[in-house]
Amino acid sequence: MFNLSALLAYVFVITFTPGPNNIMAMANASKFGYKKTLKFLLGISTGFFIIMVLCSFFNLMLFNLMPKIRIFMGLLGAGYMTYLAIKIIKSKEETHKHNDEEEISNESKSGKPNKDGNQLNSFFTGMTMQFVNPKLILYGITVISNFIIPYYKANIVLILFSFFFTFVGFMSTSCWALFGSLFNKFLSKYRRQFNIVMGLLLIYSALSISGITHLF
Repeated sequence: MFNLSALLAYVFVITFTPGPNNIMAMANASKFGYKKTLKFLLGISTGFFIIMVLCSFFNLMLFNLMPKIRIFMGLLGAGYMTYLAIKIIKSKEETHKHNDEEEISNESKSGKPNKDGNQLNSFFTGMTMQFVNPKLILYGITVISNFIIPYYKANIVLILFSFFFTFVGFMSTSCWALFGSLFNKFLSKYRRQFNIVMGLLLIYSALSISGITHLF
């Protein structure tokens, strides 16, 4: 049997430390609140689970393929996350009362949610982020190839472990989102500065994923 303490330490450190998912979760929750960010978190979890299942059943193929496509995946993921970072930095301060009223008025007239909010805080955005995140794919390959595959190969066991890793990931993004939601009033006073910091952190994550930082 695998080393349970080593597995848990690795999983919790990787999932709870700052990363694109956690940063986006906190940024969205600080603006919209936890309940309205839940669809984004469920999107992350859905994509996360799919990646874990793929890493479980196609571990060897992904392990051999990843070095060949890692540069492409890194650049694609970095580009997408940089786009999201720019959207965060440029996003309007909807938490302010005036903007909230204006947003509600615009929604009632058009029948559609705010465009920026719909893009950044949606199930689709949360899910698609996972497929351009080589860090997550490498995490899935590493944790499954080192801790699971050598000891368990039954399909049901692989799926159960995928659920477990996804659940831990959901706990992580939820904790970051709750933090952003609980400190919403404080963060709303410094919305512009907070958006810039979150955007810069996301850009740093994008650079780390792209592999550019390893060149220096």
